[in-house]
Amino acid sequence: MDARTGFPVVGMVGGGQLARMTHQAAVALGQSLHVLAVDPAEPAPLVSPNVSIGHHTDLDALRGFAEGVDVVTFDHEHVPTEHLRALVADGVKVHPGPDALVHAQDKLVMRRKLAELGLPIPAFAEVNAVEDVVKFGDAEGWPCVLKAARGGYDGRGVWMLDDADEAAALIPDLLAAGTPLLVEQRVVMRRELAALVARSPFGQGACWPVVETVQVDGICVEVIAPAPDLSADLAQHAQGLALRVADELGVVGVLAVELFETDAGVVVNELAMRPHNSGHWSIDGALTSQFEQHLRAVLDYPLGATDPVAPVVVMANVLGAAQAPAMGVDERVHHLFARFRDARVHNYGKQERPGRKVGHVTFLGTDLTETRTRAKLAAHWLSTAEWLDGHEIH
Repeated sequence: MDARTGFPVVGMVGGGQLARMTHQAAVALGQSLHVLAVDPAEPAPLVSPNVSIGHHTDLDALRGFAEGVDVVTFDHEHVPTEHLRALVADGVKVHPGPDALVHAQDKLVMRRKLAELGLPIPAFAEVNAVEDVVKFGDAEGWPCVLKAARGGYDGRGVWMLDDADEAAALIPDLLAAGTPLLVEQRVVMRRELAALVARSPFGQGACWPVVETVQVDGICVEVIAPAPDLSADLAQHAQGLALRVADELGVVGVLAVELFETDAGVVVNELAMRPHNSGHWSIDGALTSQFEQHLRAVLDYPLGATDPVAPVVVMANVLGAAQAPAMGVDERVHHLFARFRDARVHNYGKQERPGRKVGHVTFLGTDLTETRTRAKLAAHWLSTAEWLDGHEIH
């Protein structure tokens, strides 16, 4: 407990943009958020005064950090599971706990558990040799999807294999490097969706509207809330599925369930047990943001209302351009506000690199096409300092 404020202290492992935005939510609540970051130049340390420098793979650093907080939570899922179990054995409150978080850390563990629960997932198999993939591809059909069981994100650690020759060319080097692998059936989908929910230790659950996520080269570029043209029955089914996963796994905090929509319904793709890119729209577009909700959940406060505040909310990620523009980001923001006075801009304080998520912009509206166009134009401008041809803004 922080004696100065009378509020508990939340410790967040990881200093990225999720910790930065969680800090902003904590300020409004009067809470103290302490951050364990690897580098003082990470996004969260740039805005938070309560930062410890240490690596999330260093158990001593984790233990020292945990001594000064009431509960430990996460900006990412890369803390070794055995370290989390050691913290729990020390009596530290860890939310989500290691028994839950391992399902977001290890895709094989996740697939096996979801299969045990009878939830809709692609066919899959563990990979210990090229022959495992060849057998799987011949049985389930080519192409198939090879994944690193741990560590992959934003399109990394995922490979599409068209045939046995491609498998033979790729897999030996990955196995030699010690990469744990699984292979999955390629899902024929209509689009990608995400069901974002939160769960408290008390067992209370809350869910936001199901959203559509748009991916380019494995990176999310746009989120539309609520997902357009999604039937009420399928939306309710997806929310119920996500709440069931949260309950069955004992998740505490925010859980994102990434889904494929198919002709037969939805199929679970990935899990994330932390605030998630698919929920950034909620900062400006929902009564309770995912970041405030995550704090409420890990502290076992009653969860907040998740209703959207506009008929259409569109978030577009700002990605580093292939070549960073000569115009500085401050001037780009200045020009954007001159044209789109209602733009909600969130910059992460990250160095621009090609394809890197350096911020996002959110628009609220009533017309889907117009709102999406404005978000796309704004994100492209912030990335490149160029207005898209044919879309001059007045």
